[in-house]
Amino acid sequence: MQFTPQINQILNQLEKIQSFNAQNPLDDTRKYLETMCLQLSGKKEPVTMIEELNIPKENHQIPIRIYRPKGKTAHKSSAIIYVHGGWFIAGGYETHDAVVRKLANKTGSVIIFVDYRLAPEHPFPAGLNDNIDAVKWVIDHADSLGIDQNQIGIIGDSAGGALSTAVSTEIGELLKFQVLIYPAADNTFTSNSWKVYENGPVLNKEGGIQAWNWYLPADQANNPLAIPVLLKNFKKTPPTLVILAEHDPLVDDGKELADHMENAGVTVKKSFYNNMVHGFMHMGEVLNETQSAINEMSEFAHQNFKMSTEKQL
Repeated sequence: MQFTPQINQILNQLEKIQSFNAQNPLDDTRKYLETMCLQLSGKKEPVTMIEELNIPKENHQIPIRIYRPKGKTAHKSSAIIYVHGGWFIAGGYETHDAVVRKLANKTGSVIIFVDYRLAPEHPFPAGLNDNIDAVKWVIDHADSLGIDQNQIGIIGDSAGGALSTAVSTEIGELLKFQVLIYPAADNTFTSNSWKVYENGPVLNKEGGIQAWNWYLPADQANNPLAIPVLLKNFKKTPPTLVILAEHDPLVDDGKELADHMENAGVTVKKSFYNNMVHGFMHMGEVLNETQSAINEMSEFAHQNFKMSTEKQL
């Protein structure tokens, strides 16, 4: 397969990231993702105001980080919930900080990043429950947060795309849109793109199988809320943008999920990024496509917030 000079530059850099803890694959995966994002995301944009809060639950708290591009002066701001990727086992504030800052500044919306519980310490459905609870909490506390509860969307990348799909399936009537960035929609690894890209770049089948085994308990093996391609009911799903990367083992699974939504009557826009690899949203130091995708998501958000406002009038 042929990669562009920029992608080859990135892949050469990724090869130089040494194993941190070969005896502990979980720790190794988490640190690898952090290092990749730190090295390739580029300079972080300043955001007017950033807050961190904890959503109280019965037996734990859900940390959230709130990005306010207009500070607290904006009343009744639109808002976007961000659900991060990392194979359900990695990722957090720092891995996605650069991407979320770009989104906040470009959209002008308040971005609420959910630092949900990760597997294997907290397998499915813990992370999904945290994200559903976070959306409901934001809506319940919209006034005190300075947010318009009728102007909220959701964005998820990779594993976060799978979680966002499940959130919108359950409570999508509360959301004006969703964006799925190269979603991890299936756990069978049988697609043609998985056969082509079994050994990468960026993702590989062995690591994917391990991650799903950590994430999904045996008694949940066929739960559509964990495995989005099994979903049948999209009645609550809002208009959806699906961003796909050409050289990504997840690309065929993402297309299949988008087709299922479209066939169910959901308004779906599929956007295919030629020459891109999985995780290209974290590669803004080298790739112009990172900002192109930010721009596209911002336009999609604005269109759907505007349509919602017009319907209310």
